Amino acid sequence: MSVVQWPHRLLTLDDWAGMPETPEHRVEVVEGVLVVSPRPLYFHQRAVNRLTYWLDEQTSPEMSAMGEAEMVITVAPLTIRVPDVLVISAVVADENPARASAEDVRLVIEVLSEGTVRTDRVTKFSEYAEVGIEHYWIVDLDDPASMITYRLVDGDYENFGEHTGKVSLDFDGAPLSFDLDALTTRRP
Repeated sequence: MSVVQWPHRLLTLDDWAGMPETPEHRVEVVEGVLVVSPRPLYFHQRAVNRLTYWLDEQTSPEMSAMGEAEMVITVAPLTIRVPDVLVISAVVADENPARASAEDVRLVIEVLSEGTVRTDRVTKFSEYAEVGIEHYWIVDLDDPASMITYRLVDGDYENFGEHTGKVSLDFDGAPLSFDLDALTTRRP
């Protein structure tokens, strides 16, 4: 086991870019401070994969869905989030960036897991609104699986619906269909 030397100051984007990969942990930076949590359990990962696939298949060709992609909220102090799913323009995605800029992100989905509930419902809720991400959806896998959809209106998120079971929504002019009950099943 090797020991990583951390800077004795708030992290910068260069520090972040130089950090080693940590597949056994989920790592983000909040106001220059490293935040480490365990990787999510299998149902969480399955749900993220399904949501990413469903969104990528159903959104307009001008959009692209990504799972667990880095997103820069602010550069100074550095805040980098790794949302479960984000949707950006296909043009930006096709540039193959190391991380997305929050200004390019149209939708973020967070799937609640043990240890992230308050962060997803409070901290990220306000961070994403502050940087102008238009859509924020929160998925809860507790039975019955549910999703709350928020949309940014005058700088604040408003609840645009609470859903269970089969869901039909409109996102950016594209009709979307999800089966929330199939998010964690072995075969949807």
